[in-house]
Amino acid sequence: MTDRAFAVVRAGALTTVQDGGRPGHAHLGVPRSGALDQPAARLVNRLVGNSPDAAVLETTLDGCALRPRRPVTVAVGGAPCPVTVDGRPAPWGAAVRVPAGALLDVGAARSGVRSYLAFDGGVRVDPVLGSRSTDLLSGLGPPPLTTGAVLPLGSPSGSHARVDTAPQPAPPRELVLRVALGPRADWFTPAALHTLATRAYRVSSASNRIGLRTEGPALVRAFPGELPSEGMVLGAVQVPPDGRPVVFLADHPTTGGYPVVAVVREPDLAAAAQAVPGTPVRFVATGWR
Repeated sequence: MTDRAFAVVRAGALTTVQDGGRPGHAHLGVPRSGALDQPAARLVNRLVGNSPDAAVLETTLDGCALRPRRPVTVAVGGAPCPVTVDGRPAPWGAAVRVPAGALLDVGAARSGVRSYLAFDGGVRVDPVLGSRSTDLLSGLGPPPLTTGAVLPLGSPSGSHARVDTAPQPAPPRELVLRVALGPRADWFTPAALHTLATRAYRVSSASNRIGLRTEGPALVRAFPGELPSEGMVLGAVQVPPDGRPVVFLADHPTTGGYPVVAVVREPDLAAAAQAVPGTPVRFVATGWR
């Protein structure tokens, strides 16, 4: 076969198609979705000559392996990981030419959580509401990759960036999240707000694309009761009954009834996407953007 596509040889623990997401549909109950580490996704697209929001693959922890049906230029970024073509080492963070039928293997993350794989021309699955992203909460977009699946690729639109390697931030050893308090900070005691701003938390192994869960001191509410469901935004720090903050990420629900004590500044969420379980987390209270 000579069509421009790739076959999945090893799907990995969780590999999904992601792009810039589908913002603007929260009133329909549709989350933004899209790549959790947007700077990493945009960089690998630039390396292969794509537009910044072209669809890429987002792998989780153990990578994936693929065979393109035509020669393609690829780039892998995000979480550092080994890359091989037919068993031979290939560079991470740079454009690589992969022959038709060769086995491209994106290995397990050496640090961080999510690696990003861009193909020249982008992954061309059918868009839903203007995006090709997989949304794990609503089920919109293509399903996560499965071994044996074949996904189409678009036609290359430009020259790739001719660099030996592209600098990328290392996954965080400590995750510092700048937050603006509110809109429901008044649902918590002054001592709880002090705890949020001064005590250390850790990334929980229960974290996923919906939210980064934390382990650490519980935040005590000022009074009992529950809120009616209200709108949720990207970066909202929601506090469930156990008192441990949850930071909403790209596949978050668009409504929720637990109080939101603060909202994380969006530029800090890329680092949250790469924070492995056990990473220390600090919330730093600031003003709005």
